[in-house]
Amino acid sequence: MTVPLDLAQMTVPDKLRLMEELWQNLVASDPDIPSPAWHASVLEERDRLLDSGADSFISWDEAKAELRRTRP
Repeated sequence: MTVPLDLAQMTVPDKLRLMEELWQNLVASDPDIPSPAWHASVLEERDRLLDSGADSFISWDEAKAELRRTRP
């Protein structure tokens, strides 16, 4: 028997863990999940911005640190 989740009562870390578990389960059960159609457009736009120098990458560690600084 499963118990429905009360997302409003879950902490952000718990929600993120749940999302990771869901993703791992989806990939394990069907590794060829197609990307949504809009995903190609987003990637093309990001490539264009990178090629033009209007955008750049930062490391995952830098991104996490930035998110922690800007999170209330």
